[in-house]
Amino acid sequence: MSRLLVGFVRSLVVPKSLDFAPLVPFGLALAGALALLCVLPAVARAQGHEHGGAAQSNGLVQVVRDATVRFKNVEAAENEDYHLLFGCVSGPDSGAMGLHYVNMSLVLDSELDPMHPEIVLYEALPNGRLKLTGADFLVLADAWDTAHPGETPQLMGQLFHRFDAPNRFGLPPFYTLHVWAWKENPTGTFVNWHSNVSCDSFNAQ
Repeated sequence: MSRLLVGFVRSLVVPKSLDFAPLVPFGLALAGALALLCVLPAVARAQGHEHGGAAQSNGLVQVVRDATVRFKNVEAAENEDYHLLFGCVSGPDSGAMGLHYVNMSLVLDSELDPMHPEIVLYEALPNGRLKLTGADFLVLADAWDTAHPGETPQLMGQLFHRFDAPNRFGLPPFYTLHVWAWKENPTGTFVNWHSNVSCDSFNAQ
C-alpha cells in the first residue's frame, strides 16, 4: 500500500513552467497522501486488536479454540456430559470466572489433555444466552501429587494454580488452569479471574 502511495505522490509532480495557482490543488493532494500514510499503520494495529491481539495467537489458546469451538452452543457441551456446577462464580473484588460446565468423568480420570478440558466456561448475557469464554483444566491435587510427586501440573508451558481446601467450590485440594480463549482478558489469558466477565445477568433456573 505504501508503495502505491509513493507512486501516486510522484505522479503529482508539476512542471516548473506552471505558475503558482495550479500548485494549490497539488499541495492539497500531497498533504492528503502524507496524512493517509500516517493513518494506515494505526488502522492496521486496530484491526489486529479486533481479532484478539497477541495473546490469542498463543499455541495453547489455539488448541483450546479448536477443541471447544463446537461448544459455542451450550447444548453441544451438555450433549457431551458437561453440566453446570457452582452457579456463577464472581471474583472477590471484581471480575468473575462465570459459569463452569463440568465433565466429572474427565475431572476424575486425573489426566490432562488440552483437547479435552475438564470444564467449559461461559458468561451469562443480558439476552439470556450464554457466551463461550474459554476452558478450565482441573485435576485433583491428591491424585496428581501421588502420580507426579514434586511436579506442578502444566500444559504447553503454562503452570497450574493450586486451590487448597476448604474452598468455595466444596472440592478437595485441586490444581486448575483457566484459558480465556474466546474472550480476551486485559489482566491475562491464563489467570483465574476475567476482569470483563460478570455474573450480573445470571439467573438460576
